[in-house]
Amino acid sequence: MNIWQTILDLIDMRSFSNLWYWIALAVTWSTASHWVLGVPYDMVLRARRKQGVAAQDLVTITGVNVRRLLMIGREAGMVIVLVASFLLTTLIVWGFVYGMEFAQAVALIMVPLALVFGLSLRSAARLEPLLAAGADAETVARILTHHRVAVQAVGLVAITVTSLWGMLQNFQLSPLG
Repeated sequence: MNIWQTILDLIDMRSFSNLWYWIALAVTWSTASHWVLGVPYDMVLRARRKQGVAAQDLVTITGVNVRRLLMIGREAGMVIVLVASFLLTTLIVWGFVYGMEFAQAVALIMVPLALVFGLSLRSAARLEPLLAAGADAETVARILTHHRVAVQAVGLVAITVTSLWGMLQNFQLSPLG
């Protein structure tokens, strides 16, 4: 047995039957819902509970991340949209037209993440004028919480669809199907 065969056996391109894929899916959505616009959600909770310095820190780090995200969107937004559209379309065609399971698995993670990126830009654009006007920590925390709930809703639908699609794929390839 050569090294390439060992590596391919370890990776297993049949993603939906691979434990590592499901771990990656869980970590992806856990991370996406914890880091809201680049702000850890525990910081939002701490700012709501303790006020004071924690609230100032929340407003400061949110302001930095909002400006960074909007700068990226304004300066490279068109290129990001074009490249992401091309890559996502390629994954979808490879996966769902040509039947490549690995492309299906990656598309079922990346398409909802693209939606989350759009939601993040929308929330950042909503926060920008409020932060410039000196918004209080409670207003910032409320908007970040609403954004987190939206991300969790997208993640819930994505995990459900991915699980159902993965089970369908595994049943079709099993001796029982």
